Amino acid sequence: MGSTQAAVSFLTNLARVAFGLGAAATAVNASMYTVDGGQRAVIFDRFGGILDETVGEGTHFLIPILQKPNIFDIRTKAHTFSSVSGTKDLQMVNLTLRVLSRPEQKQLPWIFKQLGLEYDEKILPSIGNEVLKATVAQYNADQLLTERATVSALIRSALTERAKEFNIVLEDVAITHLSYGAEFSRAVEQKQVAQQEAERSKFVVAKAEQERRAAVIRAEGESEAAKLISEATTIAGTSLIELRRIEALRENAATLARSPNIAYIPGDQQMLLAMNRP
Repeated sequence: MGSTQAAVSFLTNLARVAFGLGAAATAVNASMYTVDGGQRAVIFDRFGGILDETVGEGTHFLIPILQKPNIFDIRTKAHTFSSVSGTKDLQMVNLTLRVLSRPEQKQLPWIFKQLGLEYDEKILPSIGNEVLKATVAQYNADQLLTERATVSALIRSALTERAKEFNIVLEDVAITHLSYGAEFSRAVEQKQVAQQEAERSKFVVAKAEQERRAAVIRAEGESEAAKLISEATTIAGTSLIELRRIEALRENAATLARSPNIAYIPGDQQMLLAMNRP
């Protein structure tokens, strides 16, 4: 009987010790928290509210029940949102903007107090649409294409300034997509077709003009050639006739020389011809 009571007492004490150890382990675990790489913690205290200092990476202690850590991701994140905006010439444009953002580390307590952990989802789409609409309204639809770099820089500058008001740092802002309404797209297509037709007509006119000039130059060349031939014939006409007469006499002399019945008598005047009779 005595041994049974001793065993029960030992088990009871062991259970109390185990419970105490478990409670202590739970208390220790509850008083510790870990901040991973690329994160920061903002501590909420039930008596003091949001503490001004942020907590860096590593394992830290807090007062259980009275304090609670709120973990922020401070790495740069990409956000994409679209906006349908009206241009200066009343055309509707669909723009898609990509933003790389991160929170200002020193201002995390303010961000948590004013905006909460989902600060970027609450702020960036609204100020992004605001800046897009205000910027696009300053340009005509065709200027958004020809001056895209200028428009993108203006949007980035304005959006960066607006984000600073909420302690959000923008690493990059870029227009990833730009499209117009169906009516404007048809108008642009028709304009391109008209420009192509105009260029084709201009080419046809230029070709006809070149052919006309070539015909004029060719006719002038032929006229000049005929004029030169006529002048040459006029200048050398007498000499040419004399040359033809000499050639004819030479042929006649050669013919007579071959004839046996012809004799030649030289003289100072004209040549006398005598015929030998048998």
